[in-house]
Amino acid sequence: MVSPPAVILGLETSCDETAAAVVRGDSEVASSALYSQHDVHGQFGGVVPELAARRHIETVEAVVTEAMRHAKVAWSDLSAVAVTQGPGLAGALLVGVSFGKALAYALRIPLIGVNHLEGHVASAWLDQPDFPTPCVVLVVSGGHTHLYLADSDGSYRLLGQTLDDAAGEAFDKAAKMLGLGYPGGPAIDRVARSGDAGAIRFPRPYLKRGNLDFSFSGIKTALLYYLRDLDRAGTPRPVADVAAGFQEAIVEVLVEKAFEAVRRHRVGALAVVGGVSANSRLRTLLSSRAASAGVRLALPRLAYCTDNAVMIAAAGLRAYRQGRFASWELEADPELPFPARQASQASRKRPAGTTRAKHPSLV
Repeated sequence: MVSPPAVILGLETSCDETAAAVVRGDSEVASSALYSQHDVHGQFGGVVPELAARRHIETVEAVVTEAMRHAKVAWSDLSAVAVTQGPGLAGALLVGVSFGKALAYALRIPLIGVNHLEGHVASAWLDQPDFPTPCVVLVVSGGHTHLYLADSDGSYRLLGQTLDDAAGEAFDKAAKMLGLGYPGGPAIDRVARSGDAGAIRFPRPYLKRGNLDFSFSGIKTALLYYLRDLDRAGTPRPVADVAAGFQEAIVEVLVEKAFEAVRRHRVGALAVVGGVSANSRLRTLLSSRAASAGVRLALPRLAYCTDNAVMIAAAGLRAYRQGRFASWELEADPELPFPARQASQASRKRPAGTTRAKHPSLV
C-alpha cells in the first residue's frame, strides 16, 4: 500500500515577517502566506524586537489560517508542523515556536525544529529539485554571509564567513546614511539602477586575502568618511552614483569569493540564497559568470529569497523523511548554530605574513 504524500505546515517568525506555508509531496508548494512588518519598523530605520514580537502575536493565527485555506487542506491532513527554532530575535522566535508546538500537540502530529539558515539553503532546491550536490552554497542576508560546501550525503562544511558585518547589514546601514529608508537592501538596489557604478570606487574588502572569508565593516566606514567629506565641503551628494558604487563593491566580492570556492573545491554547481540574493545586480553578475564558467547556478525566485515559510516547510519535509523530530521541550534559540563542520584549514587559511584587517565600526 502506497503511503499518502507528506503534508508539512511551515512557520517562520525569526525577525519581522510572519509567514506560514504548506508544502507536500515532492516539495510541491500548496500555499504561502506572509504578513510583512515593514510599515511598523520603517519609521525607526530598523527592526524593533519588542514590536516585532507583539505583531507576530497579533497576526500568526490569521496567517496560518490563510495558508491552510489557500492550500485547501484540512488540519487532519497535516503530517507535521515545522517551525523556525533559530537563529533570530528571541521574542519573535518564541511566538512561532510556541504556536507551532501547541498546534502540533493539539493535532497529535510531529513537531520539527528548523534552523533558519537550513531553510534558506533548502530554497535552492524548490525550483530545481534536481540541483546537484556536491555544490557551493552562499548564504547572504541581513544577518549572515557564509559559504558552505553541501556534500552529497546532506552534510555541510563551512568554507568562509563574514568576520564582522553581513552584506545585508552593510546595505541597510548604507541606506540609512544615504537617507533611503528601510529596508535598506531593496532601496540601494532601486536607486543604484540610475547611477554610475564606476563613478565612485569603494574598496573591495578581503578580495585579495586568499581565503574565503568576508569583511564588510571597512566599506561601510569608507562610505561614512566619503559622505562626511562631501558634507564638509558643501558638495551635493550624488546619491545614485554612491549607491551604485557601494553596491558594486559588495556584489563583486560576493561573486568572486563564491566562484573561487567553486574552483577551489572543484564542483560544478553554485547556489546563492538569502535576502541579498534578490539584489538585481548580484543576480545579473552571478548569471553572467556562471554562463561563462559553465557552472550550474541556483537562484531562488524573489519570493523565496527573503524570509518566508515555504523554505521552512521544505526543510521540514526533508527532516520528516529522515525522521528528525523535536521533543515537546523544543525552545527558541536566538543563536542556534548552523549544523556544519569546519572545512580543512588548508582551504580557509590566510597567506603567510597576512593578518586580518581591523575595521572600526563607526555606524
